[in-house]
Amino acid sequence: MKHAPHPQIVRRKEQGVATIAKEFTGFNGWLAVKITNGVATMWCAYAFAILALISLPEAIKAGTAALIAWIAQTFLQLVLLSIIMVGQKVAAQASDKQAEQTYKDAEALLEISNDVHKLLKINNDLTDQIHRILDKQRGADKAPRA
Repeated sequence: MKHAPHPQIVRRKEQGVATIAKEFTGFNGWLAVKITNGVATMWCAYAFAILALISLPEAIKAGTAALIAWIAQTFLQLVLLSIIMVGQKVAAQASDKQAEQTYKDAEALLEISNDVHKLLKINNDLTDQIHRILDKQRGADKAPRA
């Protein structure tokens, strides 16, 4: 019996590790990732903060209600959007690193399993040879002597 590696080993080598960057498809996915990567930066958060601060004097002049609305609807939404996206990007990168390490660990385990399978095959072949030799010796011992 010849050893054939499990088909999953071949598939895993072809596919590689699954990462978040590989998950988008088509133009819309590509564009969404580009925009997300652009907005999900602290520089974008700083730019949004400056943009929001431009309208701060008008919000102060308009009174308390307008100032609270400016804080909630303009400043927090613009600035926090980018900051939250930066946090998600960092978390996604950490997740990708963890997935890659798990992938490498699984690859190593598959190789070890494959090696064990080969060794078991060799061991079985040697055991069969030993049994054949012993059977021949037993047959020779039982043969009548002249």
